[in-house]
Amino acid sequence: MSQTISKRTTIAYSFAGIADTMSYQLFTFYIFNFYFAVVQLDLWLVTLGYILWSIWNAINDPLLGAISDRTSSKWGRRKPFIIGGIIPLCIIMILLWTPPKGSQILAFIYFLIIINLFDTFYTMYSLNQTSLFPEMFVNLEERAKANNYVQIFNIIGLLFAAILPSFFISEFLGPGVEAEYVNAAIFMALLAAIFAFVFIKFGLKERKEYSKDPESAPSFFSSVKLTFKNKAFRAYILTNFAQWYVFGLIPIINPYFLGFIIKITDAFIQSLFLALTFISAVIFMTLWSKYFANHGVKKGQLTALAIMSLTFIPFLFVWEMIGAIITYILIGFGFAGIIFGRDVIMASIIDFDEVNTGIRREAAYYGVNALIIRFSTIAVSLSIALVFNTTGWRIYDPATVTPWILFGIRLLMCVFPMAALGLGFLLLLRFPITKEKYIEIKQELEKIHEEKIKKTAE
Repeated sequence: MSQTISKRTTIAYSFAGIADTMSYQLFTFYIFNFYFAVVQLDLWLVTLGYILWSIWNAINDPLLGAISDRTSSKWGRRKPFIIGGIIPLCIIMILLWTPPKGSQILAFIYFLIIINLFDTFYTMYSLNQTSLFPEMFVNLEERAKANNYVQIFNIIGLLFAAILPSFFISEFLGPGVEAEYVNAAIFMALLAAIFAFVFIKFGLKERKEYSKDPESAPSFFSSVKLTFKNKAFRAYILTNFAQWYVFGLIPIINPYFLGFIIKITDAFIQSLFLALTFISAVIFMTLWSKYFANHGVKKGQLTALAIMSLTFIPFLFVWEMIGAIITYILIGFGFAGIIFGRDVIMASIIDFDEVNTGIRREAAYYGVNALIIRFSTIAVSLSIALVFNTTGWRIYDPATVTPWILFGIRLLMCVFPMAALGLGFLLLLRFPITKEKYIEIKQELEKIHEEKIKKTAE
């Protein structure tokens, strides 16, 4: 049988998520608004940048996943990529906020190059550290317990990304604050490096029974083909797309909603509203852990999707601070369930694949999954461009806010997220891994792993 991972190692592994979440959410929360409202790059140039970015991601994410699965070294499959990715990632976290001034074209070219560099090294680090989760924790009970720590630490990363920049940035949507963004990024990059070091030193473990898997790992094109043959993965990827669409949309629109509808413009106070959602999620995480363990990943995620979708309704009519506070807290309940379910669902999909192929291909799945997540960023950008351009806000100008723009902001905070999560719910109904099916999968895997342990010992 596989060796159980200690609590100390589990906590150290969870530090990987702080560095991962903090770096990516710093990008997600602020990069669109920085180039649109601070640099004042034309809205359609920002959108074009995201579209071109997606073309590189269509190659980068699945390719890095396939390469990782086929890597065999004395340091393991994942460790070389984790270490090779985190150092340049921390440097680029700072360079994201240093575009040239005085030219829309030069600013656009810089934006396009730097976001592609960021994503390359982020993917190198992220998909390899997340690929370790289903390998280190091998059954639903272990994963549910470990995922408590992992997701709580992920939420800590979200809190850091939401709150810490506001200590350096006076107003998120104010032109002339470029230096403040750079100072915030330097601090965040140092923190990411520290948390990643703790993970690499004390929480990075690769199991010996999978050490021979790279010898049988398929080529890049075969890997992608096998990944999409997995009916469980096909049923989940569009649901995950919908989830990440909402995760990307709400933080971007948050300062517009609070600034122009609730009349709160202070960056620190705005960040506290997102923090309320994340703190609420921490409080409810243990409840969701028990729910998923008792009812299985499919029912758990369906319940979370339904609950979170309903919590967006108040954004259509809330107009004052108390109502907004209550709404952000309520969102945290469903949010906790969705983020808890992400990794345990992916782990069950990878288990399902191992039963069919006989090898672990975590990075291949996380690579394609990362591609789907990046496509959600394009959908976010297109949604904002559609609404803002339709309501007359192609170039950011706070002095030109009209009732139609305010209505558009409410649509982006309510109708768009509800529609996405509703679609995700319907798509997940086709997910084939029920609680009963998962028990069958684990029984098959125990036999496969016993054979691998025997072969490794020989």
